[in-house]
Order: sequence, then C-alpha cells, then structure tokens
Amino acid sequence: MKLALFASTPRGRRLAQALLSLLPEEWICWSKANPQGEPLPWPWQAYGDPSHPTAPRSLAAAVAQTWPQVQGCLFILPVGSVVRLIAPLLQDKYRDPAVVVVDESGRWAISLCGGHVGGADALARQVAAALGAEPILTSASEGLGIPPVDVLGHPYGWRRGSGDWNGVAAALTRGEPVAVEQTCGTQLWRRAWPADHPLLTTAPDQAVAQIRIGEYTTPCPHIPTVHWHPRVLWVGVGCERGTSRAWLEGSLRRLLQNQGLALEAVAGLATLELKRDEAGLLELAQAHGWPIQFFSAAALAGIPVPHPSEAVRQAVGTPSVAEAAALLAAQRWSGEDNPAQGRATLVCPKQIFTSESEGACTLAIARAAREYSPRAGHLWLIGIGPGDPAQLTLAARLALAQAEVVIGYQLYLDLVAPLLHPGQICEAFPITQEVQRAQRAIALAQQGLQVAVISSGDAGIYGMAGLVLEYLARSGWDGIRPSLEVLPGISALQAAAARLGAPLMQDFCAISLSDRLTPWPAIEQRLQAAAQADFVVALYNPRSRQRLDPFLKALQIFRRARPTHTPVAVARNLYRPGEAIHLTTLGELDPEQVDMFTLVLIGSSQTFRYGSRLITPRGYRL
Repeated sequence: MKLALFASTPRGRRLAQALLSLLPEEWICWSKANPQGEPLPWPWQAYGDPSHPTAPRSLAAAVAQTWPQVQGCLFILPVGSVVRLIAPLLQDKYRDPAVVVVDESGRWAISLCGGHVGGADALARQVAAALGAEPILTSASEGLGIPPVDVLGHPYGWRRGSGDWNGVAAALTRGEPVAVEQTCGTQLWRRAWPADHPLLTTAPDQAVAQIRIGEYTTPCPHIPTVHWHPRVLWVGVGCERGTSRAWLEGSLRRLLQNQGLALEAVAGLATLELKRDEAGLLELAQAHGWPIQFFSAAALAGIPVPHPSEAVRQAVGTPSVAEAAALLAAQRWSGEDNPAQGRATLVCPKQIFTSESEGACTLAIARAAREYSPRAGHLWLIGIGPGDPAQLTLAARLALAQAEVVIGYQLYLDLVAPLLHPGQICEAFPITQEVQRAQRAIALAQQGLQVAVISSGDAGIYGMAGLVLEYLARSGWDGIRPSLEVLPGISALQAAAARLGAPLMQDFCAISLSDRLTPWPAIEQRLQAAAQADFVVALYNPRSRQRLDPFLKALQIFRRARPTHTPVAVARNLYRPGEAIHLTTLGELDPEQVDMFTLVLIGSSQTFRYGSRLITPRGYRL
C-alpha cells in the first residue's frame, strides 16, 4: 500500500516519524519548507520552497499532485483544514484514497474518508495502535458491531459484483431483515457477525434486501440486492496456435453469459503444457490477474470427461484439453487426493469458438469445492504478555489491529478483547487443544487470511510458536507463503521477576511440569540437574486438578538438593485481576497454594529476601 503523509510543522514531523518506522508501507512525505532555506530531513519533500521552482507552491498543490498516486493519505493537521484541502478532489468511495487525520498531540486518529472500501478505518486503527491514540470511526457498521457489506468478501479473495450496495447497507444500518443466498465459497464470514443478527436468520420471503454469494449472475429481485463472487470457476482452454487475446476473451465472456456465470467468479485458466508460450492466452491471464495451471498430456489423459476426442488425442496425446484441464485444475485447487473421484464438477462442457481471422478455441468450465484467493496469507504468533494491556508490546497491538482471525484459549481472547474490533473472527479452543489451534491457524493462513495466534507470556516460551512452526515444517512450507512473524511478549518468568525485584541476576532456567507433551522421566531428569546446578528455577504449569503428583515430586527433588530456607515465590495471575504473590521458603511451601495460573520461582543459594523483594546478587563485589 502506498501512502502519503502530510505534516506542515516540525512537531507534526516528529509525531510522523513513529509512523514511518512502525508501519511497513511505501510513503510519500510532504512538509512545509523551512523559512531559513535549510533542507528538510529525509524522507520529507518540501512544498512552498522558492528555491525549487518545480516543487508544489502550497500544501493544496502538494495534496493535488499526490492524490492520484496513492491508496491512502494521512494528515497531521486540523480536521477542518483537511476537509477544505480534499473537497475539490473527491470523486467517489471506489476511487478516492483513504483519508486519516491525526491531531498534532497524537491523541486521535480519525477515519475521515473512504472508511470501508478505501481502507481508512483499518489505517486509522493501525495509526492509533502505533501512536497509542484513540481511533475515531464513525461508520454505521462500526457502531452496530458488524462487518461492512462492501468489504465482506475481501478476506477470502472474493470479487464484488453488481448490485445496490447503498440500498443493502442502508437496510443493515436500519436493522431491517436482510437475507443471504450462498451457493459456493467459505461460510467463515458468518463467524464475524453477531450470532443474533437478523442477517443470519432471515428467510428470503421476509427480507427487505439481499446478499447473494455465488458464481451466478442471477437477476435481482424487486429489493436491493448485491453480489459477491467467490473465485471457484476454472476455465479449461484449448486453442489454435496464434489465437488472439481478443478472441479468447470475447469467447469466454459469451460462454459465461450464456451459462449465467459471473466473470468475477473465474479463479484462473488451465491448459496443456504445450501452451506455456501461447501469447494470447498469457495476455488474457495477465489482463485479469488470473493464474494459469499447465498440465502434461499424460495428466490430462487420466481425467474422465464427457466429450473425449480421438482427433485431439492423436494431435496432442490426450483425448481432452479443455474439459480435462478445467476439471483437473478445480480438483487440485480443492485439495482432492484422488482427482478422478473428486468433488469438482464440470458446470459447462466444452464449446468451440472459431474465427477465420483471429483463430479458434475450445472452452470448458469446472467449479472447485474451494475458492481461490490470490492473497498470500500471514501468521502472527503473538505473545500477549501476562494479561494487562499496558504490558502488551506495540508490535503486538499493531498485529491485533490488522488480523482478520484471532485464535487462542478463551481466557487469552478475553484479555485482548478491548483491542479487537467488529469484523474480526475469534476462534477459541480449550486449553488442551494446542495442536488443533496450530493446524487451524495454518489452514486459514493458507487460504489467504491474516491470522493472529495468541499465547500468554511469550509465544516462544511454552507458547504456540513451536507447534505452528513444527506443523508448517512438516507440511513442506517454503518459508514464504504464508508469511510469518513471531512477536515476543513478556513471559511469566519476566513478569514475576519484575514484581519481585531482581531474582534473575544470575543464571536461571525454566521447567514446565506438564507431562502432556513431554514425558515425565525427561522432566524429572531436568529437575534433578537444575536443582544440583544451583540455578534460580521457574516452574511453569506446576499443578492442575488432574496433575497433582508432578509438583509434589518436584518439591521433593529441590528439598533434597537445597536448604529448606531457600527463598520461594508463588506468583498467581500476574498483572491480571486477582493478582497474588506469596513469599515463603522451600521448607514451608504449601502445595495447596499452587495451581495452573501460578508460577513458582525457587531461588538459588545466593538469592535472599529483603522485605517484599527477592534479590539474587549480580556477582559484582560491592
């Protein structure tokens, strides 16, 4: 996304610097020229500079020059000034860039123009997260807590079709019954809507408006209707050498129109390997952003089709190109292990289109069971820290603002709920289903979604980062699609140390007592080694209702290896409601004070208690 940033004053530029470093966008930056003539610091360009006659002479000129070049404009200016600057440039919400305004004190990030389609609401959330500001979003859908209908399909790679978008949006805003008719594509979008919303329960005969999701271009009824088209159609193409792009495209449009199918529902093209250099075919795919799947004659020959041709087999080695390629492409995209018995269906058998001057082509269309999305998908593996939003990192806040799906244990979702927004899908899993969480997150990211997987503390310390990366590696992940970031958080060990003072000033270790993923003999061996090595030791997952023995055995190991007066801290629900820290000794520690929400910190021989603090000397001679 290419953005423009306008800040007229040095104060505004200082505020903007945080955004330039935190938001990974391509920026065009404008500010007023210095009165003394000194150049502005990089990357700022100056307007109103008499020494550069080609530079814009005013802020209005700079805005007008930049407006058609960017997808978004961020102004650090008064709202009234911005309104007057952009008013002459506005056309409609489908062409105008997003406009966000921030006050110079950095308290507010206002989505002024292009909230839904332009992306101003999303940009305002990111800017607010980066600055610690409050996002000001005034769209009706935001107030109702529902996704905007005009961006409903974007996360899934759907394409917008025709319809009365304003009419349907108005009906939703008024809370009137809006029906949904869906023939293909994921149902995941329903998870972003409140369960009691009329949209999910309205019968067609009760509706005052309608949303149609599918591959067909059905006539609109006498109520406001809009169309979203999941990309499920794969077009098989066979053609003479040299067939023009114009003839291919015209033929395809005629075929789609005759079948009542939407061009927007086309996922891509499929053909014979011999056509890799077919110019007209390549130009058609490039013009529409369609991928092309190329198949060998042997692969196509193995696909049963309704209209095989002996003449085609003799010419290219397979009895079918168009029908077989369409089916095979749809089957492979659907992820079917056995293409010959897959769920893909041939919705349009082959048809031949000929032109004496432009060539000839054969077209067939198959529908995949799963829609194609050109989006690469992204995974954020986020450590949310101990639970207090004040302890959440800025990078984590930015990721949560951008995520389309947030996955985690219900308690963790509750902790970050104030940072989430309407339209995001939240999927909660029980505390014992970490593997399922990882697999679900990967599957959604592979579909092109932006997925945040949250762990308490740090995602890389007894968190979800290991499982997600392990399953990606097992699946043959190329390290690129989906892309992935691990965002660190404050671990329970660090949170406890901060509350206690300075217990980790020498070598320390952490050991989880949960034997769900690690066999107990391995845990016991580590406990004995750590106890003998005189580490400060943090015990994670010490005790649950079903797991009582591991903590008692660990306590016995440390009591045999260390003096009974060794300081111990029992820290529960750190930085959350109900926080409790109890200082005791190894000999007096009561196991009944310990549960799964507790971290037990056992001091070394050097650790001592001072009031409510634990201190492990750093080692310097004082």
